[in-house]
Amino acid sequence: MNKKSLLGSVNWTYLILLLSLILVIGGAFALYLTKGQKITAQDVASAEKIAGLKFTSEEKTMMLNDLEENLQSYKKMRDIPLSNDISPALLFNPLPPGFDLDKYRSRTEFIYDEPREVSLPENLEDLAFYTVKELAWLIKNRRISSEFLTRIYLERLKKYGPKLHCLVTLTEDLALAQARKADQELAAGIYRSPLHGLPYGLKDLFSVKGYPTTWGSPIYKSRMIEENATVFEKLTRSGAVLVAKLSMGEMAWGDVWFGGLTRNPWEPNQGSSGSSAGSASATAAGLVAFAIGTETWGSIVSPSTRCGTSGLRPTFGRVSRHGAMALSWSMDKIGPIARSAEDLALIFREMIGPDSLDHTVVDLPFSYHGQEELKNIKVGYLKSAFDQVKNNREKYLAVLETLRSLGVELVEVSLPEINPDIISFILNAEAAAAFDELTRKNLD
Repeated sequence: MNKKSLLGSVNWTYLILLLSLILVIGGAFALYLTKGQKITAQDVASAEKIAGLKFTSEEKTMMLNDLEENLQSYKKMRDIPLSNDISPALLFNPLPPGFDLDKYRSRTEFIYDEPREVSLPENLEDLAFYTVKELAWLIKNRRISSEFLTRIYLERLKKYGPKLHCLVTLTEDLALAQARKADQELAAGIYRSPLHGLPYGLKDLFSVKGYPTTWGSPIYKSRMIEENATVFEKLTRSGAVLVAKLSMGEMAWGDVWFGGLTRNPWEPNQGSSGSSAGSASATAAGLVAFAIGTETWGSIVSPSTRCGTSGLRPTFGRVSRHGAMALSWSMDKIGPIARSAEDLALIFREMIGPDSLDHTVVDLPFSYHGQEELKNIKVGYLKSAFDQVKNNREKYLAVLETLRSLGVELVEVSLPEINPDIISFILNAEAAAAFDELTRKNLD
């Protein structure tokens, strides 16, 4: 059989396997280009082992030219710089086929349990620990001014931020300007939302004009991104006041950043967990009224659990990620961290909705009924997960008992036997792609 007939007989299988091999090992072999070395059949054999593939000696030899050509194409492609805010052409959509969005568009009811009266504390600094809805009542009824409240939080950030390693950048000038504007608007009869005049913090992966956006990394310690993240824009329109950019685990991983280990205010020798480390720590310590974090794989839930805050990890596609660092294009989500679940509802309502910049965002309202009787609510829980808890198991079971005592109907649920760690493959692949240039230039 001549070479031409051999090529014809293995053509489709060969191409498919070749593409698989290139996708798996192409990036690694790209290093040969910079060294001027040629790919050998032995290199392909080594890659076979990694990729879990098997080729004949003839197939390996036939691949060499194609691999060289593809690697040259990879190099040309990688010479084109892509910033982190450029997402893939294909957009992830978690909605199952046939899911009817229209039946949810009419669910616009939003009722929260607004206080009838909120008293001022004897020590006014204790306002720092009031909930969003309590502070909202005080601002709306002009018992305190936004500027007064903002100065309380600014002073606490200066005092405790360095101790907890949760503060990256104090946005004092911006905060005071926004607070004064909120007070002026209120005096003119303009009340934007329950967040009007309330000081908050942003995880330092959101860009804000005029301030560094560090992503928790010394590489970007002084880097300025001169655009505003959509979340910042939306919260500004709601009347909220940005007082700080808060720490995050470097590149959105863990609770360690170039400023050190972000601390749990309840146990300062312990890390806050992450990666929304500063958002949870600062909220728990009363350094902000609330904060905004992000979650790819536990980055809101974990620090909220550690620091004793309430955190909302929303459904993918609810909040625009424009102006936020991308770690995983199909898993990144933005959510609030606060001191109560109802606070989360008040904040989340102001964050959601499309902006024409993040095309994964679904245009749906957010409904909430804060006066619903608990006896009418069913809560599902994964019994197998509770059964597997070993450390502090009594604390987890106490959550269920508390819900039962409040009248909530608990329903055992089960899930198919799957390995949740499979998600890590998606995260690892997308994160590697998002920071490909950083790795190749050895900046990390």
